[in-house]
Amino acid sequence: MKLSVLDVIPVRSDQRSADAIAASRALAQRADELGYERYWFAEHHNMPIIASTNPPVLIGMIAAATDRIRVGSGGVMLPNHAPLVVAEQFALLEAAFPGRIDLGIGRAPGSDPVTAWALRQNAGDDPVARFSSDVDEVVALTGGAGVAVAVRGGRHELRATPTAASAPDVWLLGSSDFSAKLAAEKGLPYVFAHHFAGQDTAEALKLYRDRFKPTEGYSEPRTFLTVNASVAETDEEALRRTLPQALAMLALRSGAPLEPQPTIEDAERVELTEAQATIIGAMRAKWVIGSPETAKARLEELRARFEVDEVMINPVAGVYAGTDPAASPAREETLRLLAPLAG
Repeated sequence: MKLSVLDVIPVRSDQRSADAIAASRALAQRADELGYERYWFAEHHNMPIIASTNPPVLIGMIAAATDRIRVGSGGVMLPNHAPLVVAEQFALLEAAFPGRIDLGIGRAPGSDPVTAWALRQNAGDDPVARFSSDVDEVVALTGGAGVAVAVRGGRHELRATPTAASAPDVWLLGSSDFSAKLAAEKGLPYVFAHHFAGQDTAEALKLYRDRFKPTEGYSEPRTFLTVNASVAETDEEALRRTLPQALAMLALRSGAPLEPQPTIEDAERVELTEAQATIIGAMRAKWVIGSPETAKARLEELRARFEVDEVMINPVAGVYAGTDPAASPAREETLRLLAPLAG
């Protein structure tokens, strides 16, 4: 199966932003060497545990530091941005790295209400409500022909770049059936956020496939699965490494204060209530955790259940105290141990 990587650039308690970015750069280069299909960055804002605030900047940095892997957004949260700005960014990236750029688009703000306001203070009407038309604008603008707009009684041409030779692949992302229906209607590739939602995946993918309308760019449905993963030499070690991420997700879902991700040792000192332990257990049950043999069996089961030929891994393994702040060895080991499945 094809394997890809999703990166939110997690920030640990032993890191500055520069360290977290350096660790992700090294992880992307390793994914490139190991034969992974694509490397995507999420968009999140004003969060002390995540440094991936600006996917286009990160995509340019990582595309320049790698040789063959596709690099993209997983995704750009379109309500935060003017469609023309997004189209210009990705048209330039595609011009610089032709055939290697993916534009994944999401509908959620990816931030708190105050940050969402700060990102688009003058957005006018509800940008979430006009998401569908904004997607159409981005797709049209990244194409070579551009679009014609009516302004003050005249018609004006808009292009994201003067003479585009190619366009980035556009994907719609979501964790509900809204994006599944929209992607099918527009004939675009679609990804359900299984790593985050963990439920209703089969229903959303079936809805997308059943309603898909072929277009000139995409004659048939294209989709893949996203999943959190931690792989080590033993099942026990792989599970142990997931605790820092599990605690971060617990805080996020319960509304508790978010802090940089602790080391494994610090995470193990946290006393959990029975209810909290149950929530973490339920989350981990949806992840790919274990030795290479266990992880392979789990991935094969997911691929068969959801009928996909590509899986995007969000490597969530934490680190022990004393690890180089500019490295994420356990995340790299997850990719290395899963690499024999890629291709």
